[in-house]
Amino acid sequence: MTPDVPTWDLPTRLFHWLLVILIANAWVTWKWGDINMLWHMWNGYSLLTLIVFRLLWGIWGSSTARFTQFIRGPKQIIAYLKRSFQREHPRYLGHNPAGALSVVLLLSLVGIQGSFGLFTSDDILVEGPLAYLVSTEVQEWLAGWHRQGFYIILAVVGLHILAVLGHLLLARDNLVRPMINGKKSPSQVPDGEMAQIAPLWLAALTLTLAAGLVWLGVNIWTW
Repeated sequence: MTPDVPTWDLPTRLFHWLLVILIANAWVTWKWGDINMLWHMWNGYSLLTLIVFRLLWGIWGSSTARFTQFIRGPKQIIAYLKRSFQREHPRYLGHNPAGALSVVLLLSLVGIQGSFGLFTSDDILVEGPLAYLVSTEVQEWLAGWHRQGFYIILAVVGLHILAVLGHLLLARDNLVRPMINGKKSPSQVPDGEMAQIAPLWLAALTLTLAAGLVWLGVNIWTW
């Protein structure tokens, strides 16, 4: 039996599932959190750290995590979708062009959502660490989008889930299992391809750097 092919490294898989958990927890800590929204804010800092980590890991991480390996232009995305509707399913080691688009969209939306939260205020108890940098009108505008942004993210997540289910039903290609165990069956990938896995110490260093950058971004204005 041909062994499964290494596809996703551990840091990328942990990022994926932690993102799911933290997005859900953002709603929980907003709906049932403490009155000062302290847990919600720390959840936001964690999300921003996760996003910065993924952006950095997309530059120097494992081969399938790098943006240069999976981001495609509009023509390639449209061509891929056309082939998919025609029941032609090209194989990819990492993200397919449509999946890559959803990754970039989610990273952008969650990053913007978390950043907006830094500037929001309810004028009573809760105030983001950078709210004092903008006017009350801007605070209110950002707070409105911060509330609505969650539902926009949910909609994109829903489309992502539907795409994964469609891929499973139409192409008989399970995209969830590789995101759990890090491997795809040989029939799912181009012949001879496998991921070049970056060392875990580099991921730990990248996470530390991401946390430092978020801390610096939040605190530099108070110096």
